[in-house]
Amino acid sequence: MNPQISTIALLKKTVNTFRSELLIAILVIFYTVGTVGILREASRDQFLSLSFFNLLLSFSVLVVGRKDRSFLFYAFVGLCYATGLIVEYIGVHTGLLFGEYSYGENLGLKVMGIPLIIGVNWAMLVLTSGSFLVHYKLGNWLKSMLSAALMTGLDAIMEPVAMKSDFWNWKHDVIPFYNYVCWFFISWALLWIGFKLKLIESNKVSKALFILLSVFFTILSF
Repeated sequence: MNPQISTIALLKKTVNTFRSELLIAILVIFYTVGTVGILREASRDQFLSLSFFNLLLSFSVLVVGRKDRSFLFYAFVGLCYATGLIVEYIGVHTGLLFGEYSYGENLGLKVMGIPLIIGVNWAMLVLTSGSFLVHYKLGNWLKSMLSAALMTGLDAIMEPVAMKSDFWNWKHDVIPFYNYVCWFFISWALLWIGFKLKLIESNKVSKALFILLSVFFTILSF
């Protein structure tokens, strides 16, 4: 057997065996560098301007770490993405959802005042927050409620950081409680669909990403 082929086969087997661990390592390195970069005054603006890339990379790693990457899964991601853009549009332009707010400049390209990457954020948070409840023998309604509570809790950590980082800004710099009510019920609906269709996975990468996001925004909130 060709030694080069054997080495490649062994490398592929090793990568497949430790795929989750490798993906988590990538996330840990990336978020560590990002945290340090944002905390340093000299590099803060540069790192914040790459936030859209952070979201895109995180979501890509999340997808690669899944077992199920079927058409139905991508359709669900599309639903989460579209829902995220629609509710954010309603929120920004009418205030009927979330409250009175507007998006800043650090989330990349915007269309009609809404960053295109924000739909990715909605899909990522739905998939990661639900991953902790998959194996519990609870009804879909209860699992989606508890997962929505986790997702809303993460939003509560994110909000102050988002304002300081020019992701989005609230009128009079006040985050209304109504924002969290909307987050809870919208995420609840999406999570219920995800659990119903068995598209929420409990895997190491999903859980690690949710924890890293929580730690990342907690550190930056100080």
